[in-house]
Amino acid sequence: MNIQPYMEQIINSYYENDARKLHKIVDKVLKNLHFVDVDKEEYYSLATEIFVKEVIPNYNPEKSFDSFLYSTLYKKFCTAMTRATRSKRCTKIKVEEIDKNGKIIIKEIIIPDERLNAAIRGEENSTLEDVLACNHTVESEIFGEKEVGYSKKMTQYLKRLSILQREVLKLISVGFEPNEILEELHINKKQYEDCYNAIHAYRNISILM
Repeated sequence: MNIQPYMEQIINSYYENDARKLHKIVDKVLKNLHFVDVDKEEYYSLATEIFVKEVIPNYNPEKSFDSFLYSTLYKKFCTAMTRATRSKRCTKIKVEEIDKNGKIIIKEIIIPDERLNAAIRGEENSTLEDVLACNHTVESEIFGEKEVGYSKKMTQYLKRLSILQREVLKLISVGFEPNEILEELHINKKQYEDCYNAIHAYRNISILM
């Protein structure tokens, strides 16, 4: 891997003193995800893998490195926990799909059972807004909620959404791309589009206005 000189300084800062700085941000991500009874050493190891394979190659030097690292760890940890608990804590629903031969088949999809009110925060002097395209969307309202819970209006808005629509909203809010959401929730493009439209439908978001 060809590493630029400025990246060497960043890497050194995160891994000096037995990776103290990296472990500190991992602890913060785990806390904000409400991952309490987990093996921290396992997540420290996962963070190093993510740091090398995802963060360093994809970092844009025009952005805050702390925010990019935080958001990447948040997404990857969320995915790792979803996969680890999928068989134990999940909602299963059956949907009809048409296969390549034109036949209707019944497919079971799994909706991970995760907290929708997990707080999302960046480093002390930077926020996830550094990596968001806009801060005036429904998704950004999710980011803005405090750790103590949602506002009355946000709670009413979420109640208008189905379980699947809330899961799509949650993944969008933490930066997942549409193709990543299709894979993560085992849904097709049409289901994603229906969820996206419902999330942004006036009949639903009007409660937030």
